[in-house]
Amino acid sequence: MTVPGTPATTTAAQVRRIVGAMAPEPRPDLADDQRLIEDLGYESLRLMELTVVLERTFGLPRYRPEELIGVRRVGEVVTLVTDSLSARVRP
Repeated sequence: MTVPGTPATTTAAQVRRIVGAMAPEPRPDLADDQRLIEDLGYESLRLMELTVVLERTFGLPRYRPEELIGVRRVGEVVTLVTDSLSARVRP
């Protein structure tokens, strides 16, 4: 799902831009299969900061730790945010 008034591709692109901009070792060719820790240099504190920025940018409630356990790649971050936005607009 998307932020109201924006297409899904725009939301995904915005998530990728944030992930890339905050990466300690940014890559010019950011791809969904890149690993946050091994490829982009994220460590635990930086991952927490990324989570807070995504929550605030998209107006999401705080993620619970169990929701974040399997999120290891850029594409999984995109899916987490888009699924959260989708759940937020469901009745």
